[in-house]
Amino acid sequence: MAFLFKKEVLTYDKNNKKPVLKCSICNGEQVAGFKDLSTGKFEDIMLIKNDNDLKRFMKIYNIDYIDKIY
Repeated sequence: MAFLFKKEVLTYDKNNKKPVLKCSICNGEQVAGFKDLSTGKFEDIMLIKNDNDLKRFMKIYNIDYIDKIY
């Protein structure tokens, strides 16, 4: 049954986008996504509810470090 779980690594434009974790100071909500370095626009990808979600996001996109923005 292990063949059912496909390990997929997605890519993003590393030259123009930066992985960030957008955190709300009001309610603590966290959203992982990418910030466009030229425009500053944030593209949300995944709601982060716990540490496992964050680890999964980082594994999917092969990210070692992620900045937090508020």
